[in-house]
Amino acid sequence: MLLDSNIIIYAAQPEHTNMRRLIAEHAPAVSAISRVEVLGYHQLSDQDRQYFERFFQVARVFDISAAILDQTITLRQQRRMTLGDAIIAGTALVHGLTLVTRNTKDFQWISGVVLLNPFEEDIENNVGR
Repeated sequence: MLLDSNIIIYAAQPEHTNMRRLIAEHAPAVSAISRVEVLGYHQLSDQDRQYFERFFQVARVFDISAAILDQTITLRQQRRMTLGDAIIAGTALVHGLTLVTRNTKDFQWISGVVLLNPFEEDIENNVGR
């Protein structure tokens, strides 16, 4: 599993214990771009910054490789999408991972990307890769 940045952010919110449980039980990976998106937020509180820094210290973070860059370019040539989403989708494709996101509409057009929205689906019965 590969977490989209929005899932990492939801997991920090007290009302989303199911997200923290998902992360604890399945030890999903993240893209390096998610680290930039989450920690780079200009209005991040000190408490949240510390939480996210600890998260990224223990998470499996995929660096942006040449293969991911090639996949990102291919995706952006096919359809207009943000650079961050393209890198995250490219990472999921290159590593053959299910992409866990609340924004499935941003990715559903991509052939080969398996999506899981933990807000709409049963996490425990739908976790694949």
